[in-house]
Amino acid sequence: MTKPPIDSLAGAIVAGLRCSCPRCGKGRLFRGFLTLPPRCEVCGLDYGFADAGDGPAVFIMFLAGFIVVGAALVTEVRYHPPYWVHAVLWLPLILIVTLGPLRPMKGLMIALQYYHKAAEGRFGGTGVP
Repeated sequence: MTKPPIDSLAGAIVAGLRCSCPRCGKGRLFRGFLTLPPRCEVCGLDYGFADAGDGPAVFIMFLAGFIVVGAALVTEVRYHPPYWVHAVLWLPLILIVTLGPLRPMKGLMIALQYYHKAAEGRFGGTGVP
């Protein structure tokens, strides 16, 4: 299976989920866990445009909350386990479903910002954004 070209929406999505540069698809997008370098090491794209904000964390919190709370409620209603069982089951699951997809989700948001040429809203001389 061939990778879609970077200049397509599918290519931007793949590059974002792979945490690679949204322009060339080869450079690494992150220096640390969620820290962006100033620019791509391969093509030199300036990452100054990238501002994912809290978007990835919000999406992941909704997804993780749905999964973990739903599973905990079903487990409580069906089996009535002691509280220590809940702690043993759900604390590792919370870490997995929140920290695991955080980096690819942030990469996806940055790649979509690049693909759609999203920029911060600015007021012109007319007062209209």
